[in-house]
Amino acid sequence: MVVSKETDIAFENAYGRWLQEQIRTAKAGRKQKLQQGLTFPEKLFARNVWWTAFGNFDHLHAQYEVRDFKDGVRYVDFVYIKNGIRLCIEIDPFGTHGHNLSRWNFDDNLDRQNDLVLDDWKVLRFSLDQIQEKPRKCQQKLQQGLGKWGAVRDPMLPSNPIDQAIVACMLRREEPLSPIEVSRELGWHRSTIARHMDKLSTNNRVLIAKSGNSRITKYTINPARHNVNKRGG
Repeated sequence: MVVSKETDIAFENAYGRWLQEQIRTAKAGRKQKLQQGLTFPEKLFARNVWWTAFGNFDHLHAQYEVRDFKDGVRYVDFVYIKNGIRLCIEIDPFGTHGHNLSRWNFDDNLDRQNDLVLDDWKVLRFSLDQIQEKPRKCQQKLQQGLGKWGAVRDPMLPSNPIDQAIVACMLRREEPLSPIEVSRELGWHRSTIARHMDKLSTNNRVLIAKSGNSRITKYTINPARHNVNKRGG
């Protein structure tokens, strides 16, 4: 994944502030884990997937402590809690040690996920390979999940998760974009993106940009419908 210097600096600043706040509010074992820093797969997820998809770390918690049904303590890689939605995000670094799991560890991982589901957590899991090689697909899954489960209820955003992803992409890029460009950014088929961008235009959420003599239609965010400065750090 190619990251510009400016984008990388913005991420590191936001990530540092977020992690320090996590440490400040953590207790006991969780604080100790956070002070050791996130693992390479976890930080890669934070940068390649979460930050790129949302541009902030609002409502995201690392090394979150949960109780299992044996009254034991487990630590989840990340959780997102907002509007009554509790999403657990697990990173599975198969490429480094997953294939060395014992039968007991394998069974314990299954028990861990089953306990979370039975306790009404939503669960999404990503492998290290997916985060490294297919980050946009991971971003798409998160955006679809949060839209489907109703965690995203910003009245400034459209309700459809695909529309939300398109608007978020256009806000992030801050330039007129064609359906093909958005399709490449999000990893969805261009016909799907073109259909949704046309609907967004009809609803006056995006505007057709002046494109000179070009036959390619480009769109830009309608500032009257979206707060273009509304980006968390």
